[in-house]
Amino acid sequence: MSVLRIAKMGNPILLKKARPIENPTAPEIKALARDMQDTLVDIGGSGLAAPQVMQDLRMVVYRMIPQRIPAASDLKPIPWTVMINPEITPIKKPKIEVWERCLSIPGLHGKVPRWPEITIDYQTLSGERVSQVAKSSWAALLQHECDHLDGFLYPMRMEDLSLLAFNEEPGPLARESLEEGTSRIDPLFLDLVQSWPAKPKWYPEKKI
Repeated sequence: MSVLRIAKMGNPILLKKARPIENPTAPEIKALARDMQDTLVDIGGSGLAAPQVMQDLRMVVYRMIPQRIPAASDLKPIPWTVMINPEITPIKKPKIEVWERCLSIPGLHGKVPRWPEITIDYQTLSGERVSQVAKSSWAALLQHECDHLDGFLYPMRMEDLSLLAFNEEPGPLARESLEEGTSRIDPLFLDLVQSWPAKPKWYPEKKI
């Protein structure tokens, strides 16, 4: 097991366009995928792109666990998946805004425009070509991770920076959860609101 160092915002590798992987079946690619998975397990994360662990390669490792699926979503858990050279094609437009966090930007969260439904094409570690349709939180996760392969961090995609906040002060998120309900919000973000000591002062109308 190898837990890798996460590159933080400001590291130049996070602004580079990553290189395609010529041989998905190479032993070193399989080893990197395993280390990225170990890193996510150690951190408790859902997705990781190779540039985030200082590797200039187009690879993403991710999973979707039940605890991260919004209550109103019909998504099912997704086991560990390794995507080599992934390519995204939007299906449904326009974009909708989704709350996001990032291992490379610790302590912050923001609301990011994402396509609600996409097709993603990629290669597996065995070289097989796969095409999938992803929607909702799954589609947003894949867009977030694939952005890392092209040198984008989520604040660079945001249209309203007033929705960028510290995890300890989730005011915009708390306001939305009261006005629009909680069923479509990732439970990870609801936890931020529930643990916010100042929430009763600013949003006392009802208990979340």
